[in-house]
Amino acid sequence: MAMKMILFSLLALILALTCCSLTGCGSTDEIEDGEDAETNPCAGKKLVEGFENTDCLDDDGIVVVPEQSGTNVTVGYKGDLETNATPITTNYSVAGLCPVNVHWHLGAEHLSAGEYDGDGKGPANRRLAQDARRGFRCHHYEENSTKFDTEYEWEYCVGMHVGETYEVHWPHSSMGDCNTKWQYQTPFYDGVFCHVDKLTTTYESIGVQAQIFTIVNDESNTYDDLFDGMWVDGTHGVDVAKYTGSTTGTSRNNEMCSKYTPITWQVDRACHLISASSFDKMCKKMKETGGDDMKEDLYAHGARELVIKMLAADNHQRL
Repeated sequence: MAMKMILFSLLALILALTCCSLTGCGSTDEIEDGEDAETNPCAGKKLVEGFENTDCLDDDGIVVVPEQSGTNVTVGYKGDLETNATPITTNYSVAGLCPVNVHWHLGAEHLSAGEYDGDGKGPANRRLAQDARRGFRCHHYEENSTKFDTEYEWEYCVGMHVGETYEVHWPHSSMGDCNTKWQYQTPFYDGVFCHVDKLTTTYESIGVQAQIFTIVNDESNTYDDLFDGMWVDGTHGVDVAKYTGSTTGTSRNNEMCSKYTPITWQVDRACHLISASSFDKMCKKMKETGGDDMKEDLYAHGARELVIKMLAADNHQRL
């Protein structure tokens, strides 16, 4: 069953690659004379045909898709869905992947018991960003505390709020236009599949870092490199869950599933405080890449509901 579902996902990729070979999609040939050197090589590279969302279960309640995200990442958790995919366990750069986007979701799409879960707290009676679905919250929030309740004067991020929880995602890919001004793309799929001819397997070629934050209005929790990837030091990015799953977002749930799967996920199990100024600096960098326009990722996206155990991979690792 596991091999069948992976083949189901890879079949769509094979069809897409066949199409690309006919149309020149993902070509890394040198720019021809007269062609605009400033043209975005990743524009429109998102694979669409054959990747439409699909039913998670058949009429008999049998799972008919590969593994999904986001899942429970609490220590000891393991999904019920058998898979032959193996997540990347090294740093993504070591595996030949580069970050191709950064975006975030309102609340956590993953669950880590005691860190970000159904008992988390946050500001009450706050209008959600663009009516986005909110995921789980962290446990840091303190009512009537100035660092949680005093709003920040945002210059670059849109619709963000102090005291709220956000799950930040950094999609990485071996198919990205790495080390150029076109490395970062919105939508992230364009960056992920920019040079699709470099694809090996989806879970070896595509990975996402995820880290969950509560925003505070103080300068005690600053990190200036949030644009470039997960915050990693002696207390951040230490306990990381690694597993294979899918893309997320509110167009998917436990009835309608993503076909962009299996891909690697590396998720920090802890929730961290982050200064609003650090987040705003990230948004500033997003607006100043000099390449693709990332304005559609300057605000929080809605959170997918937690994936049920029967749709979660059985390969969760603590490394």
